[in-house]
Amino acid sequence: MSNRYRLTRAAELESLTIFREFIANACREQGVDDDTTFGLRLAVDEACTNIIQHGYAGMDPGSIILDLRFEVDKVVVDLTDFGRAFEPAEPERPDLTAPAEERKEGGLGLFLIYETMDRIDYRVAPEGNILTFTKML
Repeated sequence: MSNRYRLTRAAELESLTIFREFIANACREQGVDDDTTFGLRLAVDEACTNIIQHGYAGMDPGSIILDLRFEVDKVVVDLTDFGRAFEPAEPERPDLTAPAEERKEGGLGLFLIYETMDRIDYRVAPEGNILTFTKML
């Protein structure tokens, strides 16, 4: 059984379900627990949504490449896209106690990614914009 998985899909919101199912199936094959699987699915869903809505905004839909690598003590996720580069700096902690109508719109996705993953790296390379998440097992 391989410890590497790859899926390329159109950068469209309809692809999010396919990415989530792909991660769930790969994690199940590798024996990853449900909580870790949920966190990986959430982080990838939020990152792909940002890529689709911001990276490819105003452009023809490109693609997103999802690479999963399972190691003894961690799962590494690479998301590669070819849209506008975006540095996902760690966001300020939102005030989740404030009423919903008083909260700043947006930004919760990056917060969730930083909360669920152990390491986040981003680089712009000739082969695309590459966002890497690491989740320790």
